[in-house]
Amino acid sequence: MRKVKICSLCSLLLGFCLFVACSSSTPKDVTSVDELPAIYPDYIGVTIPTGIAPLDFAMRSDSVTTIDVEIKGSQGGSLHANGVYADFDINAWHDLLAQNRGGELTVTVCAEHDGKWIQYKDFTIHVSPDSLGEWGLTYRRIAPGYELYGHMGIYQRELSTFEETALLDNEQVGGQCINCHTANRTNPDQYVFHVRGKHGATVINHHHVLETLKATNDTLGGAMVYPYWHPGGRYCAFSTNKTSQMFHTANPAKRIEVYDSQSDVFVYDTETHTILRDTLTMKKFWAENTPVFSPDGKWLYYTTALRQVYPTDYDKEKYSLCRVSFDETSGKIGTHVDTLISARLTGKSVTWPRPSYDGRYLMYTQIDYGYFSVWHPEADLWLLDLNTGETRAMDEVNSMRAESFHNWSSNNRWFLFTSRRDDGLYTRIYLASIDDNGKATKPFMLPQRNPRQYYLNLMYSYNTPDFTKEMVNFNRDTASREIMADKRIETKVRE
Repeated sequence: MRKVKICSLCSLLLGFCLFVACSSSTPKDVTSVDELPAIYPDYIGVTIPTGIAPLDFAMRSDSVTTIDVEIKGSQGGSLHANGVYADFDINAWHDLLAQNRGGELTVTVCAEHDGKWIQYKDFTIHVSPDSLGEWGLTYRRIAPGYELYGHMGIYQRELSTFEETALLDNEQVGGQCINCHTANRTNPDQYVFHVRGKHGATVINHHHVLETLKATNDTLGGAMVYPYWHPGGRYCAFSTNKTSQMFHTANPAKRIEVYDSQSDVFVYDTETHTILRDTLTMKKFWAENTPVFSPDGKWLYYTTALRQVYPTDYDKEKYSLCRVSFDETSGKIGTHVDTLISARLTGKSVTWPRPSYDGRYLMYTQIDYGYFSVWHPEADLWLLDLNTGETRAMDEVNSMRAESFHNWSSNNRWFLFTSRRDDGLYTRIYLASIDDNGKATKPFMLPQRNPRQYYLNLMYSYNTPDFTKEMVNFNRDTASREIMADKRIETKVRE
C-alpha cells in the first residue's frame, strides 16, 4: 500500500512539474510578423469601461501551446500574462484600467507555435472615460430548441468579476419554463418574470413584496408577456400572445419561424391588480406587440402589423413602430396613434424597441418580416433619433448574423445585445459604448475566464439580458415554494 501511495505522489509531483514547465515557457528566438494576432474573443480595438472584468483571451489556433502577453497603459502601469491563455489578475487589471481611464492600453502578443515563437503587431484597447454605472447583468440561459425545452435558469453576473449566480433554476419549479426577467430601469428591487407550465404564474416583485399572479386571464385569452415598466413603477405594459411555430424545410439559412395568430398590448396596474384594456392597442385583425414606455412615462411605444394567413403568408407580416400618449394619473392611453416607422414605406419589420433612458434615442431590431428576430440571420440593430426622426442601421455593431435583445445602461453611455456572430448557433452577450451623436464603438463579448474553453463547453444561449444597478436580492427557496403552492392573485379587467 505504501509503494502505491509513493508512486501516486511521485506521479502527481511529476505532473505538477511538467505543468509548471509548460506554462512558464517564455519567448525566445522570436520572429516578428506584420499581422495582428488571431485571438478569441476578438478584443482588438474595443472600448471598455473601468471596472469591467479582465479581458482574458486565447489564440484561435490549436497549434499554440503558450501565449505571452504584455499590456502597457498610455498613462502608466503594465500587466503580464503567460500560459495557455492570457489570464490577468483581477485586482491588477482593475488598477491598470483606473490608472488609464480615458487613455489606451497597448497589447503585445507572442505565441508559441510548435516550439517557435512569433510576435504579432501590437493592438490597442481603449479605456472609456465613461463609467458603466452598473453592478452587473441579468439574463436567462437556455439551450436552443424548438418544441421542447430542458434545463434553463435566470442568472445574474457581476461585471467586475466572473462571478455568476442563479436567481432561479427551473429545476426548482418542476422543470417549467421560466423567462423574461425584466427590471424597471436596472432597478434590482422591481422586476417581473413569467413561469409557463402546470404551476404557471406571472411573478412580480413590487415594493419588496413578491406577488404571484394567475398566469392567464380568461378575458385576455392569454398570458402576460414581453413586459416593460413605467418609470413611475406603478404600471407595467405587457402584450398577450397566441404564439405558434413553423419550420423551414428548404431554407438552410433559417430553421424556424415564430409568429402570433393573435396579440394585443395592455397596461397592468400593480396597485389594484387591474388590467387596463384599450381598443386602440387591441384592434381586431391587427397584432400589437413588444410595448415599452418612454423614459418620462408620457408615451407608450409598441409595434403593430396586419395579421396574415398562416402558413402561406407568414413573410408578409411586417410590423410598424407606433406610439400613443399615456396618462399616469388615470392610467389611460390617448386617442391618437403616431406611426414613427412605417413598414409600408420601409418594406421591413420593426421589433424590440428600447428607448434610451434620457429620451434621446430608440434602439430597435429590423428584420425582413415578423417580430421574433433571434431566428432571423438578417436581424440588425437600428437607431432612431427621437429628436430628429432620423433612423439608421448601426453598421458599426451589426454582423452577418442575428442581433437582438438589446438594452441600455442607466447612464445611456453603454448598451448590450445578443448575437449569433460567434458560431451561428448560440446567442452570446456583447457590450458597446455610444456617444452623444449616436455613434457606437466596436462591441466586445462578455468577458469570461478561459473564454475559449468556457464558450466551447457552454451549450446554452443567453436570452433577454439587461443591466442591473445592484445585485438582485432574490430568495430562490421562497419564490419556488410560492410558485409551486399555486396560490395566485386574480387580475381584474377594466375596459
